[in-house]
Amino acid sequence: MSSPNEANLPADSGRNVASLGQRQPFPEGLSLDLLVVAAHPDDAEISVGGTIAKAIREGLSVGIVDLTTGEPTPRGTLATRAAETAVATAALGNPHRANLALPNRRLFDTEAARRALAETIRRTQPRLLLGPRPTDVHPDHTAAAAIVDGARFWAKLSRSDMAGERYWTPRLLQYWSIHLRETERPEIVVDISSCWDAKLAAIRSYRSQMPDETALRPTVVDDIEARARYWGWSIQSEYAEPLSDREQIAVRSVGDLLPFAP
Repeated sequence: MSSPNEANLPADSGRNVASLGQRQPFPEGLSLDLLVVAAHPDDAEISVGGTIAKAIREGLSVGIVDLTTGEPTPRGTLATRAAETAVATAALGNPHRANLALPNRRLFDTEAARRALAETIRRTQPRLLLGPRPTDVHPDHTAAAAIVDGARFWAKLSRSDMAGERYWTPRLLQYWSIHLRETERPEIVVDISSCWDAKLAAIRSYRSQMPDETALRPTVVDDIEARARYWGWSIQSEYAEPLSDREQIAVRSVGDLLPFAP
């Protein structure tokens, strides 16, 4: 299957995308409303691509930090994965993107990994973190969940030689993986119906990672769509994405409890 042609990428779609395995940080001075942490390029798109696109359309400052390049894989290369990530980033509306270039397949909650992510949090000071749920069969995903928890805590430490100002992210929400066919009840379900096409385009950008859609059904993309439709059905919409919150969700106005208008 052919790879995307980097010469045909949108002019600004490749900013802050990992290239050839080198760490690519966010630009200095960037402040984020939402920071999505993913083990690999394509994880954010698969799990919360609609939420990312919706946040950008609502005018929020959004960043994605991939902990690894995602390579090696059976059909991918570093150059191919970087090019696919650039196309996917553009499809979502061009969120800021960084890559910490930690080792794929050997991702662990180490001091170095925690520090790299903690410094990213301290520099960007996001109001909201999205990270993977710890319940998963992929070791990199479970490690990423631990790294997010540890880095969130480390980011607030004083008397530290870490870069950036100490900072505590007020809220951490966790997103679902596609590896487990779990239907545990989430605390939050985000309506992404208006952004489904953007999510689907972003996912399909990773052609080296997605099996041929003419193969035996259901394909990976079919499964992703079925889940989005199920969660959409659960809130009387077309497509949606689930999120977990381990803490209570505050309601400041009783009006916030009223049902949305159809």
